[in-house]
Amino acid sequence: MSSDPSPSAQSAPQSAAERRRDRIFLVVVDDSPERDVALRYACLRALKGGGRVALLRVVEPPGMSEWAGVGALLRQERREEAERLLSTLAGEVNRITGTMPILFVREGSARDELLKLMEEEQRISILVLASSPGSEGPGPLITALAGKHAARLKRPMTIVPGGLSEDEIDRVT
Repeated sequence: MSSDPSPSAQSAPQSAAERRRDRIFLVVVDDSPERDVALRYACLRALKGGGRVALLRVVEPPGMSEWAGVGALLRQERREEAERLLSTLAGEVNRITGTMPILFVREGSARDELLKLMEEEQRISILVLASSPGSEGPGPLITALAGKHAARLKRPMTIVPGGLSEDEIDRVT
């Protein structure tokens, strides 16, 4: 009788490890100070638990313009600015995790584009957002996703307190 495990027994643990490695932690890149908290949390979760980080930057479309050329120029400038910001943050993700993140740039409303992306990209496993530390509420995106649009969110959402220090984030991940 052979002591070698069957092929199916060997593939089960590999499948679980592959699933952990294939997890993608999505962070919405806005201009809030708590963005850095969500980014660090997602990076440490990906590093310690397996997975990758993805960054989404949504740019506002240019408003109504009398000249189409002005709108196109504004659109291009906003996209280039988004790409520069994502490039900078990608360096930070790489420094922490040792891997480059997946980058997404969309145009429209942050809520709508986030929900569309999560419907299109089945690889995204977890949405990571940080709440506003102020008394005005958690922030418009969290409020929308936890309220009226909660039924459209088909993946877990992790909400990190936006006032956490780096040491506190390190301790909880």
